[in-house]
Amino acid sequence: MSSSAKSAKARKFFGPHGTLSKWHPNYEYRPGQMQMAEAVERALEQKHHLIVEAGTGTGKTLAYLVPAILSGRRVVVSTGTKNLQEQLFYKDVPFLQQHFAQPLKVAYMKGRANYLCRQKLYDAEKELLLDGIEEITDYKLIRDWEPLTETGDRSEIRELPEHSNAWNKLDAKRELCSGQKCPQFERCFLTLMHQRAHEADIIIVNHHLLFADLAVREEDFGGILPDYTALILDEAHEVEDVAGTYFGLSVSNYQVQDFKRDVLAVSRNKKFATDELDRVLIRVGDAAERFFGLFGEMEGRSGFTGQQAFLREHGEEYQDVLHGLELTWTHLELVKGAAEDMIPLQRRARELHQNLYLWMEGNDPAFVYWVERRGRGVFLQATPIDVSSLLAHKLFDKVDTVVMTSATITVADSFEYAKTRLGVPEARTVQVPSQFDYQSQALLYVPQHLPDPRHAAFTGYAVEEILRILRLTEGRAFVLSTSYAAMRQMHELVSPALEYPLLLQGTAPKHALLEQFRTTPNAVLFATSSFWQGVDVPGDQLSCVIIDKLPFAVPSDPVVDARIRMVRESGGTPFFDYQIPQAAITLKQGFGRLIRSRSDRGLLALLDNRITKQRYGQVFFDSLPDYRFTIHWNEVESFFHV
Repeated sequence: MSSSAKSAKARKFFGPHGTLSKWHPNYEYRPGQMQMAEAVERALEQKHHLIVEAGTGTGKTLAYLVPAILSGRRVVVSTGTKNLQEQLFYKDVPFLQQHFAQPLKVAYMKGRANYLCRQKLYDAEKELLLDGIEEITDYKLIRDWEPLTETGDRSEIRELPEHSNAWNKLDAKRELCSGQKCPQFERCFLTLMHQRAHEADIIIVNHHLLFADLAVREEDFGGILPDYTALILDEAHEVEDVAGTYFGLSVSNYQVQDFKRDVLAVSRNKKFATDELDRVLIRVGDAAERFFGLFGEMEGRSGFTGQQAFLREHGEEYQDVLHGLELTWTHLELVKGAAEDMIPLQRRARELHQNLYLWMEGNDPAFVYWVERRGRGVFLQATPIDVSSLLAHKLFDKVDTVVMTSATITVADSFEYAKTRLGVPEARTVQVPSQFDYQSQALLYVPQHLPDPRHAAFTGYAVEEILRILRLTEGRAFVLSTSYAAMRQMHELVSPALEYPLLLQGTAPKHALLEQFRTTPNAVLFATSSFWQGVDVPGDQLSCVIIDKLPFAVPSDPVVDARIRMVRESGGTPFFDYQIPQAAITLKQGFGRLIRSRSDRGLLALLDNRITKQRYGQVFFDSLPDYRFTIHWNEVESFFHV
């Protein structure tokens, strides 16, 4: 990078007549973008933590990328999704690179399942790994692509189905990786990815990889990412949930089944199978089936606090699983001549053993223990109740500059909720206003005649109101529900009465549904949680967002319940200190799907009139952008007839 570029400051880049205005023919000066860039620049120079709320349309990506590049430091940029990660690397970085004399040293890293394992691919040539015509077809695609790719990233193969069984058998997941013992280690795509990252100044990751790294960084084998001194967290409102997942533990019957299957497959492929090992694996599988079957048949999530009573009654079944895992790794240690194939299998046996022991006997009061059943899967989970102290210890005390940014991080214009939940009370804050004119672009409508959402009659009235709205908007809408059951019920009741194309979350992959929505005139998409954020449909195709209820987290959920109790025990008021702020941020995210550019215009409809009838509703209004607001249908009609 040239010395003149290094000396450039944010104001020179983002000012009315700055560098960006000369680079980009359609560049519009955005005061908020410059304000954010200067705040990020100061944080990087002065080495302090910063939280920035930057409304949609601010241009926040460049507002943090440019100061990061100019800082001269190694900066990790973490995004909420792989799509945003790829946009940064393949769109924003090349745009900036055009205007720097020296190459920008930027790398991106994803989780292991995104990369091809060359050794598995070569083994598949001579081993019976593939089943059926679809897997063989996908395998040929992957085989022909492998000599051409520099990254091994599956996103390069556009023709490969999202859920490809062949890819699952050939990816670089840790479960069967022998690391430096692998014959392909020097040519491994993971090795090459890590080499590029070690040579880079800017490393672009996603939150899942970042927190997987933080979770293991203090262990003997160290972290996944190279050392860094500054971190930028985009979509920072997701951090508490993602951190809770990776700082906790999980063990399931599927993990045991997969482990048993992999040991059987490797033992046959590598010619060390024995009758005795087969008997041990059968014993492990049978013991696990009996043990996990003891946790009931009820679908969903439920808290579990009865470990001691469970062990008194079912200690034998539990010990059978532990003993079977111990026997398995003992057998694997005795195998001669296949050491590199044993390393990942032995590690998995020990990890399963340890996680099961910690879940049953760890009894850490800082964690909430719970069980989830999904179909045939039984998942034993432990989640930290409060991630703030873990984040302080593992992140904020170790990295001198962490910049957290999101379009939705304040509650009633206050950063206190985010500071408390994330464990960074000393962070400096900046709130950057949106560039949109919400008063003219968006109308927020809350019908008053609907009953309370907790009333049995609510669904019938809600469906009538949804039909009335969709006929006025001619479809072109998201109908977002707070639960899967409500989503399916609304879709089922609306479908016979509406002539527009109706799409339903779960009937196709998310990206396919979005593409179908974008390209289908007058389409209506019924969806829930994963469509409340990170979805971008600018233009008239999305002209309405309908939300059925205020998105309060289900209080009976074991993690939510534990966090409510923690707030209460620490002297707080859970409803106002935790539940309302969390719901306000989620509502902001849902409504944020509608206005994505200065030319967008549309209706926001909330069918839950508690926002106007309960005192706490004001917190939601104070947290939302300055939408034009009405409770009258005639104003909704007028808005669309302008």
